[in-house]
Amino acid sequence: MALEITFLGTGTSQGVPFIGCQCAVCQSPNSKDQRLRSSLLVQSKETTLVIDTGPDFRQQMLRSKTQKIDAILFTHSHKDHIAGLDDIRAFNYHQGKAIDVYASLETQEVIKREFPYIFSEYKYPGIPEINLVTIDKNTPFAIQDIHITPIEVMHYKMPVLGFRMGNFTYITDANFIEEPEKEKIKGSATMVLNALRKEKHISHFTLDEAIALSTELNIPSTYFTHISHQLGLHEAESQLLPSNFYLAFDGLNIRV
Repeated sequence: MALEITFLGTGTSQGVPFIGCQCAVCQSPNSKDQRLRSSLLVQSKETTLVIDTGPDFRQQMLRSKTQKIDAILFTHSHKDHIAGLDDIRAFNYHQGKAIDVYASLETQEVIKREFPYIFSEYKYPGIPEINLVTIDKNTPFAIQDIHITPIEVMHYKMPVLGFRMGNFTYITDANFIEEPEKEKIKGSATMVLNALRKEKHISHFTLDEAIALSTELNIPSTYFTHISHQLGLHEAESQLLPSNFYLAFDGLNIRV
């Protein structure tokens, strides 16, 4: 199964540029140094999925000219991954139906708390229409023609879901992966992995840690996402990466 992958956003929770920052990255005119919050568009011949709807979701949908969404997958409940959920209203309108939203029970609870009007007994006209579907980390599932294996990773003490689709694996907001979950990743031809910066962080892989994990799992091609302004300029840092490692950037399109 061929998949077309579009990086809707590759930035950390505050995006790049970081508000008020005068560093070289935040002042860079290079579009590859301008990163919206991390999100991914996955398209097969039949199906269009979005992973995470952060605060920039509306802008990302307009920029990518996305015409339909069959389902949304959530990795976890932090604001930079769920805040834009309200803007699926446009897809409700155009498609004439509710959108399936796949998430863990923990993430669903936060969605219900953050967007209570979606679930109220009296539904105001025009609010988002969604069908919550529970992801069990131990149970693979399919959305139309895309088969998905959930992968649980740890974001400090918070469980976060990654997803494997065929030979492609997407993981964001992680700094530890247990051995049984690593086994789910092995054999992937392409992996997307978070690499926040070079210095140690409490809840994210550093660039060196991300390279080491990919090397350990013997992944042929790895793209880094959830990048902060502290990592450095895209062009300069890309030249320092080992072969078959890449810094992703907003709008990057790959086929897997």
